[in-house]
Amino acid sequence: MKSEELVELKNISIYEEERWQLKREVGLFSAIMLVVGNTIGTGIFTTSGFIIKEIKDPAALLLVWILGGLIALFGALSYAELGRMFPRAGGEYTFLKESFGEVFGFLAGWISLIVGFSAPIAATAIAFSKYFLELFHFQTFEITSKLLAISVILLLSLVHVQRIRIGANLQAGLTLFKILFLFGFILLGLWYSKEGLNTFEIEGLIPKKEAILSLSFPVSLIYVMYAYSGWNAATYIGEEIKNPQRNIPLSLLLGVLIIVALYLGINLLYVKSLSVEEMSGVVEIGAKTAEKLFGEKLSFLFTAGITFGLLSVLSAMIIAGPRVYYAMARDGIFFKVFSKVHPEKKTPVFSIIFQALIAIFMVLTSTFEALLLYIGFTLSLCACLTVFGLMKLKKRFFFPAFAFILANLWMIIFTILTKPLTILAGILTILVGFVLYQFKFNQKLKNKRG
Repeated sequence: MKSEELVELKNISIYEEERWQLKREVGLFSAIMLVVGNTIGTGIFTTSGFIIKEIKDPAALLLVWILGGLIALFGALSYAELGRMFPRAGGEYTFLKESFGEVFGFLAGWISLIVGFSAPIAATAIAFSKYFLELFHFQTFEITSKLLAISVILLLSLVHVQRIRIGANLQAGLTLFKILFLFGFILLGLWYSKEGLNTFEIEGLIPKKEAILSLSFPVSLIYVMYAYSGWNAATYIGEEIKNPQRNIPLSLLLGVLIIVALYLGINLLYVKSLSVEEMSGVVEIGAKTAEKLFGEKLSFLFTAGITFGLLSVLSAMIIAGPRVYYAMARDGIFFKVFSKVHPEKKTPVFSIIFQALIAIFMVLTSTFEALLLYIGFTLSLCACLTVFGLMKLKKRFFFPAFAFILANLWMIIFTILTKPLTILAGILTILVGFVLYQFKFNQKLKNKRG
């Protein structure tokens, strides 16, 4: 064969290889917006009412949100190291595969598919549809709500089949709107709360001892960590981030700091505006705060802000999740079709469609509600093991990783004591994934079978 023909064949081979690869098109700003957008969802507007019902102390409520922020920060510092070491698609799947082997990587990807993305996408889409119908005073039939939820999932999935640059820009715009809206809400709310609404004074910033030592305190932390979940979003698209050694760590750290500032500001507003009795057990605590501060007419704007803010978290999850299944399939431990990227758009099109179909199934059957009960436990276990893997790989003590593991173990133990059925459901999910791996994707067994 002539040398020109060899060069041509080599060029065709390189072209074919690049044709099925993701492309680095995401900058630092978009990566930060992905982290913030993926984290701030319904949790901040719904959980504080449950927490105050348990611990009955506004100062302890603020403390539990500060602790949650610290745990997220320790996690971000640890994941920043891992992201720098392995700037590839997949997040926990990639990190656990590198630190503990293929089976742990597969289980992390399996948990991401079922618990980490598909169920929250379904839940958030339904939350969006209910807020949207309520906002415009449409009668809320179950079928109308579900059809709207499915339409939103399909529409955003279609957007994210396009080039990552287009999806990332949309994500950045939605998240920027949400950040500005929340900062505006906090500042205006604190200004309005000067007008005789204060129920919480500066002297009350010291938490009561009985609240901190109660069994309810660590359980409240589980609620808070649900609201903080999503701070690791940039690691899922590590293969599409420009200058990953710099931008992955920075996006995680800056993203978490923005989230902590917003969460503390909003909770300060809650406790300054509402009494413990007014907050206790209230799901729509954000809307109630807005109504008390601004009156019924202006609270419409707040509800509209929450509604369209939900699109941001929905969009972020639809971007991040498919990169996990793509990475697994590319490594040969998931169905091969999900390793394909669109030849022109350079996005994992089959993984995006697959995730959308699972989420739609959950919307139609509503089985995701049962899954939500064990989301916190299963994801905490997965994140804990991932961070432990960092110390194993580096073979040295790393304080943020150690602190993150201790805090998560504390929550896991109290989850076992207070919600044993949650543990059974979480373990069952992991076992199903393990069986699927052994019978379908275990490379060593496949090689033995020939």
